[in-house]
Amino acid sequence: MPMELAVIQDRTVPLSELDSSFLDRGLFFGDGVYEVMRTYGGRLFALDEHLERLDRSLRAVWIKGVDIPALRAQIIDAYKETGIDNCCIYLHITRGSAPRSHAWPEGIKPNIFMMFSHIEGYEKLHRDGVKVCIAEDLRWKRCDIKSLNLLPNAMAKKFARDKDCFEAILKDRRGDITEGASSAFFAVFNRMVVTRPLSNKILPSISRMFVRRAVENCGIEFAEKTLNPLQAAKADELFLAVTTKDIVGITDFDGRPVSGGKVGRITKSLQESFAEIVKKNALKPC
Repeated sequence: MPMELAVIQDRTVPLSELDSSFLDRGLFFGDGVYEVMRTYGGRLFALDEHLERLDRSLRAVWIKGVDIPALRAQIIDAYKETGIDNCCIYLHITRGSAPRSHAWPEGIKPNIFMMFSHIEGYEKLHRDGVKVCIAEDLRWKRCDIKSLNLLPNAMAKKFARDKDCFEAILKDRRGDITEGASSAFFAVFNRMVVTRPLSNKILPSISRMFVRRAVENCGIEFAEKTLNPLQAAKADELFLAVTTKDIVGITDFDGRPVSGGKVGRITKSLQESFAEIVKKNALKPC
């Protein structure tokens, strides 16, 4: 009798007995979206902003059936069990599990996965800054959706690591900088912080939102402008913003020293302003 089979490592099982996790569309197609959130000293930061973006991503890729308020409560309840002060909260939602087919069946139920882990200290990064390099932006055309299609990002990060760099700064086909492989990118010119305008080419970063607030609190001008690597290399300062590390100064940009090879003065001020914003906005779980 013919039998449909699956092979997992060195184990063979009937396809009918395969655990549904192996049929997740996130595994087959990257068919899902995700968020990375965090806590500071036991307090959740920007939870609602992250969930609003998650909801936008779900709607953009037509994933239905996710109760955001219930998900919010689930995140808080799970976090309380961890006992982790500075916690990275990873969450992804896939369209669900089904036999492999590009077109999904109607009524498929989304799969939800969360992971809670320690955030390692990054004081040295804040103090010493980081090296970055330029890499080609090979991502799809909807980078404003925080989807699970991260292979180009992962390849860019590996390219950066092989060059002893912390981050890859992505460059599109026109030669313009989009953003970091896993971060938002900023330049400082004469007390003006410049970053790329929001579009389908970059993620509407939550960290970017709070960086802008920090910039305003410091009385510095904020501008949205597209830069190429040559223009960025002439900046007085460069920095990154990422959820798990806040604001990180760039001291080497694709082999060229930035602000004398040290974290710039304005970047340091923004780090301090960002920390004050966190103190005022991080919420204790109810």
